[in-house]
Amino acid sequence: MRDILTVTLNPALDFATAVDQVVPAVKLRCAPARMDPGGGGINVSRAIALLGGASRCLVALGGRNGETLAELLRAAGIELLVHRTPGETRSSLSVRDEKRGEQYRFMLPGPPWSPLEVIEVEKAIIDAARPEGMVVISGTMPPGVLPDLIPDLCGKLRAKGCETVVDTSGPALHLIARARGPAPDVLRMNQEEADDLAGRRLASLPDSADFAQGLVRQGVARMVIVARGPEGSVLATEGSRFHSRAADVPVRSKVGAGDTFVGSFTLALAQGLPVEEALKRGVAGASAAVMTEGTALCRREDVERLIEVCPTTPI
Repeated sequence: MRDILTVTLNPALDFATAVDQVVPAVKLRCAPARMDPGGGGINVSRAIALLGGASRCLVALGGRNGETLAELLRAAGIELLVHRTPGETRSSLSVRDEKRGEQYRFMLPGPPWSPLEVIEVEKAIIDAARPEGMVVISGTMPPGVLPDLIPDLCGKLRAKGCETVVDTSGPALHLIARARGPAPDVLRMNQEEADDLAGRRLASLPDSADFAQGLVRQGVARMVIVARGPEGSVLATEGSRFHSRAADVPVRSKVGAGDTFVGSFTLALAQGLPVEEALKRGVAGASAAVMTEGTALCRREDVERLIEVCPTTPI
């Protein structure tokens, strides 16, 4: 299997709890909190481990939250590469309203970075990457990190013989979508992000497939994936378009579903499976993730059971 390195520059110590009902101006008595290491690349590595695979997890950490997060990752058996940063690693809180079945998510900002710190972490990522391996760059960028870091990394990693998988948002995603600079091999986004980039609502599966394939043909990425929530995900390359339907499962928490997709999808590619198989495994992983509480991600048995009910079909 090819080496997988995940990168998380803006991690979070995730807390998840529940209340009977979210209402203003009163003390809300919460259920016991679950605490997990969080952030895009971290969740990708956690998902890969839960599915029986292995990855190396490069994480920028600082302060006591960073120490706690590192302990949790090591306890989960994940190979951790710590890049020390100043300031305190951020935290996040998700609260489930049991009466309405709704979830509220509160994300604190991470500590700001200086230009020198960005240069240092970029060197650490390039040094950690292994030729012919896969590098997953996932999650938001910390304050102070310019959007062009990801294209710059993609170019340097390609020169080292690595394949890149990018799942980001905000200015970084917009810069990548304008094909400014070296492109990732795989670019994933959700429905809202795709609608925003397209400047219109992508109302159907063919709409998303046309949009994704258009990005590929503009040189934005070799492969583009658009996640359409309960409908599953659409994937396009230069000459192919596929859809994998999400499983019909009870939804407890959507936290980490996209990261679980990326973990399951990347693991399948690293194992040498064809892209059609990787897509349905990614969708099965995301479907399994929404079945678990809070920030728990997926159960391997659920993913394996759901693979066959998330078929991949051409569009």
